[in-house]
Amino acid sequence: MIKKKAKLIFKHNSFDIIEDGDFVICAISGKEIPLKNLNYWNVDLQEAYFSPIEVNKRIKDLTK
Repeated sequence: MIKKKAKLIFKHNSFDIIEDGDFVICAISGKEIPLKNLNYWNVDLQEAYFSPIEVNKRIKDLTK
């Protein structure tokens, strides 16, 4: 099966799919996140995160 990267617009409680695909890339770790497992993102930065660990890293980086 060929996997394709999706393009999304992140909203506060949801996201819109701009280009169909199977996954997005975590902005911190570079890991693939299947859309069915996508739970963490930043609306202002329009970034996806693999887990709360990456979210916390981004927050720490932004508050330096």
